[in-house]
Amino acid sequence: MHINPREDFMETFEPAIVAFVCNWCTYTAADLAGTSRLSYPKNVRMIRVMCTGMVDAQYILKALLEGADGVLVSGCHPGDCHYINGNYKARRRMKLLKEILPQFGFEPERVRLTWIGASDGIQFAETMLELVAQIRPLGPSQAKLQMVI
Repeated sequence: MHINPREDFMETFEPAIVAFVCNWCTYTAADLAGTSRLSYPKNVRMIRVMCTGMVDAQYILKALLEGADGVLVSGCHPGDCHYINGNYKARRRMKLLKEILPQFGFEPERVRLTWIGASDGIQFAETMLELVAQIRPLGPSQAKLQMVI
């Protein structure tokens, strides 16, 4: 019988996820999911921001460098932003960030951008489950295993 410690670890690995969520849409959807008693992973830590347009790439990189296994940025659907074009700014930033993530040693799949409206509690819970399932096979962030200067 062959025992592989990596396989055992990967079966029990629960990724740490940081989610930057829009106050007006995704945070409200998360609240709706909670009041509707929908379950989603407990390993998602939400940071409420007024708009996804204010989420700078350095915040995402900082989260990854400090040990987050994945990062979600989620806000209002394009065209529905309370700050007119914040979600378009977020979309441009995320596209550029995904291009440079490999230079920092991170897979682009560790970062995700979604649009979840205020009434989409079910979609919020499903997105959180999908994100954890997407990150789990990637394993823990390498930033947890090495010192980054």
